[in-house]
Amino acid sequence: MNKNLNPLNWTKKQQIIGGAVAIVLIGGVTTGIVNHANHQAKERKIEALKNKKIKLCKARAEKAKQLEKSNEADSKKLLDITEKTPTDKNIKLAEASILKVKNAEVKKAFDNQVVGIKNRVKLETEAKTAVSNYQKDAMNQDKYKTAQQAVNKLTSSYSKGLKDTLNKQLATFKKQADDATKAQQAKSASDSKTKVTNTNKEQSDSTGNTTNNSNNANTGTDSQSTVNNDVASGSNFYGGGSQNNYSQGGSNTFQNNTNSGSSNQGQGNSGQNNSNSNTGGNGSNTNNDGSNGGNSGQPTHTTKYLGWVSVDGVRRYSQTFNTLGKAQSYVDATVNSAEVINLGFEYSIRYGVEPA
Repeated sequence: MNKNLNPLNWTKKQQIIGGAVAIVLIGGVTTGIVNHANHQAKERKIEALKNKKIKLCKARAEKAKQLEKSNEADSKKLLDITEKTPTDKNIKLAEASILKVKNAEVKKAFDNQVVGIKNRVKLETEAKTAVSNYQKDAMNQDKYKTAQQAVNKLTSSYSKGLKDTLNKQLATFKKQADDATKAQQAKSASDSKTKVTNTNKEQSDSTGNTTNNSNNANTGTDSQSTVNNDVASGSNFYGGGSQNNYSQGGSNTFQNNTNSGSSNQGQGNSGQNNSNSNTGGNGSNTNNDGSNGGNSGQPTHTTKYLGWVSVDGVRRYSQTFNTLGKAQSYVDATVNSAEVINLGFEYSIRYGVEPA
């Protein structure tokens, strides 16, 4: 061992220098140890803050996740309520709830569901309106087709109850309209047959009247007293016809005959003056019709006809006419009016024509 390396062999000066060096060395080592300890403490503090931050972030994320689930659940609940009861209030509540949903995919699905509800409400409203319009005009086939098409568009399961109800209403209104149409057709056929029968009868009556009038004009043997008695008693003659409920017989013909050259005047009958020249001891026969200023003309009977329509046995609509045809036309127009057809859905409707 080198003697110079042994501190005991150092001179005083060397010992002082060596001591100073030793102190410096010891101080450096100590400083290094302290610095290292401080660095480790700082790193531990940073790590702790980092872990705390991570934990806080995880807590926030979990809270946001739970809030999202809650918002989605609330929206879904409101949408279910709106599907069953699609009022404006429920739709607005559902839309406000969907705004809180953050998940883009879920939000889009909810928005589409709201659009579907609005479209369904629109179709339901159109169907109800179409059925109501048909009810007011049940004889209109175009309105029936429109209503049927509108009801067929209700394909949602939530619209099933309404669709069944509207279909039942349509079937009821359609049956009532069909029954009314059949009744009207039967009535028209019956009226046409009656009209033909009456026309034939009137023609037959007219032919009989012409024959009787001709016979009366060629007969000069009626006595004045008989004619006067008939006129005084007010009896009426129908030339070969009979008076029925709808038409009166032919025209009335009266003749006053004068025999033995004397002149008997009629009872104020208006008409032409006829003279018949008869050869014989009685001279000429003269028929004077209307030569006296008595009655201005032969009284005639004019039949009027009452057209009527009853609702539950009460005649609500009626009017009197001079002819059967006008009375029948009035009844047909009244029965086919929208007002009476609508009444027919709830009440019993009857109608007819009769002499007034």
